[in-house]
Parts: sequence; C-alpha cells; structure tokens
Amino acid sequence: MTRRAFLTSAAALAALPLPAALRGKRMGIVIHSYGKRWQGKYSSLKFPPFEHALDVLDHVRGLGVGALQIMVNGWTAEMAAKVRATCESYGMQLEGSITLPKNENDVDRFDKELRIAKEAGATIFRSATGGRRYELFSSLEEFKHFKASAFKSMQLAEPIARRQRVRIGIENHKDFQAAELAELLGRLSSPNIGACVDTGNSIALLEDPMQVVETLAPFAVTTHIKDMAVQETPTGFLLSEVPLGEGILDLPRMFALFEKHNPQIAYHLEMITRDPLDIPCLKPGYWATFPDKPGVELARMLTLVRERKAAKLPKVTGLSTEAALEYEEANIVKCLDAAGAKLGFDQPAAAKPNGKDEK
Repeated sequence: MTRRAFLTSAAALAALPLPAALRGKRMGIVIHSYGKRWQGKYSSLKFPPFEHALDVLDHVRGLGVGALQIMVNGWTAEMAAKVRATCESYGMQLEGSITLPKNENDVDRFDKELRIAKEAGATIFRSATGGRRYELFSSLEEFKHFKASAFKSMQLAEPIARRQRVRIGIENHKDFQAAELAELLGRLSSPNIGACVDTGNSIALLEDPMQVVETLAPFAVTTHIKDMAVQETPTGFLLSEVPLGEGILDLPRMFALFEKHNPQIAYHLEMITRDPLDIPCLKPGYWATFPDKPGVELARMLTLVRERKAAKLPKVTGLSTEAALEYEEANIVKCLDAAGAKLGFDQPAAAKPNGKDEK
C-alpha cells in the first residue's frame, strides 16, 4: 500500500472507476444512523422517535433505502411476521444485529433470537464483541482475556449459525485490529462466521483504512459504510463520520474489493451524527494494548491527519433536540443522495429532511 494510495482524495470520487455491480444495488441503512430517533425519549412532531423496527421501515422506505440492519433481541413471532410482511411489501431486505452468546448458559437465548429473526426474513447478521480498546483496557493482559472470551463466543455461535443456515459478520468495532480479527476468523474457519467490515472504525486504531478492507474483504459477510474526517489535537486527533464523499476514504476502491470477494454483499450506511471522537494516540495509556504496533503506523496516521484535516467536524453539543434531529436526518439524506449520484448505486434521490415519510 503506497502512501499516495492511502491519501487518495475523496474529492476525486466521481473520476474513479465504479464497480458495475453496484448498478443493481441500493444502499441499506444501519439503525445506529438514527442514534437520536431510535427509541428516543423526547417529544417531536416533526421527527418522532422510532419505537420499533416497523417505524424505521416506514420512514426509510421514503428515502429509497434498500435494506435495514437492526437489533432483533426481544422480538416475538408476531413481531417477526409483521416485519417480514412489511419488508416484502416495501421491496426491502432485512439484516439482524445480534449479540453472540456470552457463555454456554446464553446459547439458548442466541438460538431463539436467530430463529425468530429468520422468521422475519433475516439470514445475514451483524455482531460485535467489544468496543474502543484504548478506552476499555488498561493492560495487555486485560485485552488478551477479552480476546479469548470473544473467540469463545464465536465458537459457541458457529454450530448454531451453521444449523440455522445463517451467516454472521463480526464487526471491526475499534476492538480488534484487522489482522487480529482475520486471525480469529481464519482459526474458526467457518463459512457461517465472517466479518462485518466497517470502513472507518479502524482509523481509531491507526490502521490504513484501505488495508483494513483488503485484509477483511475475503471474510466479508456484510458492511457498515461510512466516510470519515479528521482534525489534529495536542494528544492525537479527532475522528468523525461525515456524509459520503466529504471525507478521506476511497470508497469506490473499497466497494470494488467487496464485490471481488462477495458479489452478493449488501452495503449499509452507518452515518452517526455526534460529536467527534477523541483518539488520544499520543498519550501513553493509548498504547497499553499495542506493545508491538510499529511506530510507522502512528507517523503515517498523523501525516494523514495533518495533510487531510477537515475545516469543520460535525458537532451536536449545544444543539436543541429538534436541531440535532434535523441535522441527523440531513446527514443521512446527503449520504443516500451521494450513493446514487457519485458512488454508482441504484439510489433514488432521497426525500428532503422535512420529517415526513413518503409512502
């Protein structure tokens, strides 16, 4: 991976070759794109909270979304039947988001959730085993214990996923570096347990985002699609999701890799509207779980941050609830419009963010 490739300008998206296969696909959406509205505890006539999956499906249908990836815990058979009927009538696909079994006593819960979600039409699932490792773990031993527990959860999930004929993608969720996740998946060696490849998360671990996709695309079951922007700080950098095409990621090249390894893969937008994340990579504590990380990765990332720094990053602190909801919706609409206009998807122009659903 050359430095020039790593620093390819997002402004050149329209000039880059687009995978022809995307012409038959619509961008889906991850429920986390609606961090404010999903089961929100507020009152708004313009942007009412989404209480359950049916509310979300009704709304995103009007935006031209082709699929929804959403948590399936707590669903009843009745709810699953309603979700399936709604997806079929709207011509949309469903993917589940599910928690792997924590131990042997949790296997029955996992089995039941998979079964009910299958009744709703989901055969692809996303899962994650942890969170931001530089915040959660203060020693390498803590991280090693987490890694062993995560692999045990994958081992417990695998025979159930195989029996139910579903596939589960484990997300690179700012916990595992791409090579670490690939090693676990290779050791498990199952067509039923692969990766949910997030295009931006691993920047927080100082990883080249294109190399992350190159490493994990052979295991890819599903995706979280986002673009990212950065700004330097005295202790590292700030990292933010931004509308597609406005950040630093070479999304067309990433899509080409996904298509090469899994032509049936679905793409799900995860546009999280929030304050920037602080990546304190110049603080000693950040390195507690990275004793062997090469210094060149830090140098390369800081060079990227300095050369590609954003003039402004999204921020919601200080906004009223109504303004934050409108900002969230506007960012999602921008992303969906860019998916069709710049990235090659069969994406109709999204509805304007006025809070009204087109049915």
